[in-house]
Amino acid sequence: MTDQELVKIARQVQQNAYVPYSHFPVGAALLSARQNVYTGVNVENSSYGLTVCAERNAVFKAISEGETEFEAIAVVGNAEGFTYPCGACRQVLAEFAPQMRVILCDTDNNIKVYNLSELLPQMFLL
Repeated sequence: MTDQELVKIARQVQQNAYVPYSHFPVGAALLSARQNVYTGVNVENSSYGLTVCAERNAVFKAISEGETEFEAIAVVGNAEGFTYPCGACRQVLAEFAPQMRVILCDTDNNIKVYNLSELLPQMFLL
C-alpha cells in the first residue's frame, strides 16, 4: 500500500470523528505487517481527560483483532499545517513498532514522512 493510499483512507474515516468540543477531526490509518489497515478517529468527551486520539483508537482496534506488528500510520487533521501525533500516541505506537513510518498530510495534500524514532527519540521501552 502506498503512502497516498493510506492517507486517502485516513481522510475518509476522519469524517467519523466525534469532536463536539474542539471541532478538530483527526483520522488515522494504521498499516499492519500483514498489510491490513485499521482506522481510528478522535472521540472527545465532556470530561476532556477521557478523550481518545485517532492514532490510539486505530492501534487498539488492531490489537483487538490480533495484530501486534505495524509498518506505518497516516494521520490527517484540518489544521493549516501538519497534525502530529501527541506524546501519548507516540509512546503507544512505540510499544509495538518503534521504527514505523509516520505519514502526515496537510489540507493541501503535502506529505511528510518520519520514522517514529525521529518523533520520539527517547522512547520508553523495556
